[in-house]
Amino acid sequence: MALNNETIQKKLVEKFGEGFFQFEESYGMLSFEASKENNLKVLQFLHDDETLGFRFLTDLCAVNYPDQIGRELAVVYHLHNLAENVRVRFKVFTNIAEPDIFTATKLYAAANFMERETFDFYGVNFVGHPNLKRILNVDEMDYFPMRKEYPLEDQTRVDKDDEMFGRG
Repeated sequence: MALNNETIQKKLVEKFGEGFFQFEESYGMLSFEASKENNLKVLQFLHDDETLGFRFLTDLCAVNYPDQIGRELAVVYHLHNLAENVRVRFKVFTNIAEPDIFTATKLYAAANFMERETFDFYGVNFVGHPNLKRILNVDEMDYFPMRKEYPLEDQTRVDKDDEMFGRG
């Protein structure tokens, strides 16, 4: 039987229950969300289940949603079943004040550097990570540059001429 989005959704609901996930499908890819406390359980099931077989972590990243209070940071996993050539997107949201997510390094070796990069730029603390430290930015940096916490331009500048930038 070919693996499709309907089968994936059905197996996840059978295992974890109806209210566990928020499913959506965009451009043919199944996306779903679960609580951050259950990220490892879901990842383990997707990896170990013989029918699903999502054994390749394509990407792991974060997104900052400053307007969603209590859900400001999202950790996004892109998983791939290589045998069936099927991909899924799994999202876990967390509060920016407590950005703790369980590490996936024991399940996916590739998660090691991806989690370090996500920590470096967004400040997500991957609990249980073997070496969670900055990977691209300097160690002395006391902020996380990809968070939307700073204005894009200094609006008080008087030397800025919008005509020179094609604006105005």
